[in-house]
Amino acid sequence: MTKLPIIVIVGPTAVGKTSLSIALAKQFNGEIISGDSMQIYKKLNIGTAKASLTEQAGIPHYLIDEVEVSESYTVSDFQKRGRQLIQDISAKGKTPIIVGGTGLYIESLLYDISLGGSGENDLIFRAQKEMEAAEHGSHYLWEELRQLDPTAAEKIHVNNVRRIIRALEVYHVTGQLFSSYQNEREMKEPLYNMKVIGLTTERNILYDRINERVHLMIEQGLESEARWLAEQQLQNAQAARGIGYKEWQPYFEGRASLDEVIAAIQQNSRRYAKRQLTWFRNRLPDISWWDLVKQPESKKELVEEVQQFLQGQ
Repeated sequence: MTKLPIIVIVGPTAVGKTSLSIALAKQFNGEIISGDSMQIYKKLNIGTAKASLTEQAGIPHYLIDEVEVSESYTVSDFQKRGRQLIQDISAKGKTPIIVGGTGLYIESLLYDISLGGSGENDLIFRAQKEMEAAEHGSHYLWEELRQLDPTAAEKIHVNNVRRIIRALEVYHVTGQLFSSYQNEREMKEPLYNMKVIGLTTERNILYDRINERVHLMIEQGLESEARWLAEQQLQNAQAARGIGYKEWQPYFEGRASLDEVIAAIQQNSRRYAKRQLTWFRNRLPDISWWDLVKQPESKKELVEEVQQFLQGQ
């Protein structure tokens, strides 16, 4: 069976994925599927950096404003809906463009993933652990693994979040220790003919852009948006745990200043960006990396690459 051609744009926050996706959609008759785990929530616009209707420029966008903040949305939900959208967009003769920074969502959409060929998969559990890693750091999960399976923990670096989660997932599903598996390997088969574009830039430049973006969000009214979310009293909901929202609670309770909130959002966003880059470099093969921040003139070459890819279909 011929694989459908798609364009995928990945990379850390604040690196220009949205503007590139819209530019490519205009040029190549595309429609955009968001691969962001927070943009699916209605009314969370500023903190999730959703493209405004003006910025969307008439390009259809999907998997934005899908559910209420009180609802959960799993990786499996995203996978099913995203794959159907790819089929639907392609059937219209248009180009599906997947854009986002939530690595687990992107990977689950693009690949037929098996941990070892024996069905020891639980994408919901994996998503939960990914969120724990984002919130508490890799050492938190590594300690959980060390208590459960010290032999496996000894062989897995504390910063290798992907493999730590994999080890926990295998035990969660099968009841067998990860260290007991012999010749364990992961098979990944892409479901589509993909042109994967990775956007990045120098770390100090990226961090400055992140810091500036947070200040812009404050100017746009992030505090009001976060206060509304806090008033929903959804402390344990997925939406309430997002960066840009969870940091406000001490401020609303009179335990932190506005400057401290801003600093916390900036710091958490920078850490998340670092984890995003690590994830994509480790998990998605054949990424074509570009720095359009320092080298905006290279966008012309990038567009030519995309055109050659699509013409070869």
